[in-house]
This record gives sequence, structure tokens and C-alpha cells, in this order.
Amino acid sequence: MNSHITIDPAILYLGTPVVLVSTTNEDGTANLAPISSAFWMGHTATLGFGLASHSLANLRRTRELVINLPSHDQVDAVDRLALTTGAEHVNAWKSAAGYRHHKDKFGLARLSPVASDVVTAPRAAQCPVALEACVEAIHETDHALVVAQVVRVHVHPDVKASGHANRIDPDAWRPLIMSFQRFYGLGEELLPSRLASIDEEHYR
Repeated sequence: MNSHITIDPAILYLGTPVVLVSTTNEDGTANLAPISSAFWMGHTATLGFGLASHSLANLRRTRELVINLPSHDQVDAVDRLALTTGAEHVNAWKSAAGYRHHKDKFGLARLSPVASDVVTAPRAAQCPVALEACVEAIHETDHALVVAQVVRVHVHPDVKASGHANRIDPDAWRPLIMSFQRFYGLGEELLPSRLASIDEEHYR
């Protein structure tokens, strides 16, 4: 058995889903930003942002967003958004890292904005899953954790589980994963967890 050694990584992106967060700018246009700090408990989403994030500034003001989940098929669209910001003033850290301002993020990603049902921010039509959400709380330390309640779930028909009105088929859904600044997809299922013996509706 291998022994552990102690290291001090600068980042701990050990493998999380990529999401594209759409928000509404002050002038009514849409911003679209890729992040990979996201997780869910029930219908509550927790998202991580840098304090200087343009998306965070929009969320402080509007309290609304769409969490678009790209599949591995949208990896090129997501990567086109890398090193861009919706903020007209690019701060020193981002400028040194190579970021540049880009106003039309949907156009840059070559994704189509679609009107949402509940919130003002648009959905990305090509993403198989889109979650409309409203901000419940923003916790700011050296980063910001945004806690949002999902109020509407949209999915492409090809990822919905056959025979179930309200389930996503994990064999059809192929999320885009980021691990240490590199993109990955899911492999084949290893085995069903014993948790699969619990009917999904039990969690409602």
C-alpha cells in the first residue's frame, strides 16, 4: 500500500462539473461565464466565484441566474469563453493571466440564448440541462459562495429517462468535467451504487 505524502496545491479542482452561468448585465444584455465550482443538495445549488467576477456583480444586483450544464459535446463552446470577462475593466490579476473583455459571450461561444420562464437571464439552447435559479444568499470571504434555489428545470428530451416524467437518464447524460484545468467526460458506469435501491421520488 502506498503511503501519503504532504503537498500544497494552489488549486483543488479534483473533478467537478462545468457549468455556464448566465446572468443579466446592467444594460439588459446577457453575460455567460464558465465555472467549475458547483454542487447541489436537493434543489439548492452552491456556486463559487471570485470576488471580482462580473457574474457575481450581476448576481448581487439581480439575484437571478441560469445554471446551464453543457455536455462533453459542448467542450469547444466552453473553451471559447475561457480567459474572457464581461467586465469592461479587466482587473490586474485577470489582465496578467491573459483575460480580455468580451461583450457578447453567447456569440463568442456560438450558443443560442433562449428566454427563460421565471428569471430574466436566458438559457443556452444547446446545453442539455438548464436550471433557472434565484439567489438565496451570498457568502463572501476570500471568494464568494452563492447559494441559489433552482426554480425551473429544463432538459433536452434525449437525456430524459424513458418511462419517467421527471428523471434524467444517467446513461444518456454526459456532463463536461474539469479536473485541474483539463476537460474530461464520463466513462462507462462502473456499477450502480447501493443508493440506487432508493427510489428517486423518496428525495422529493
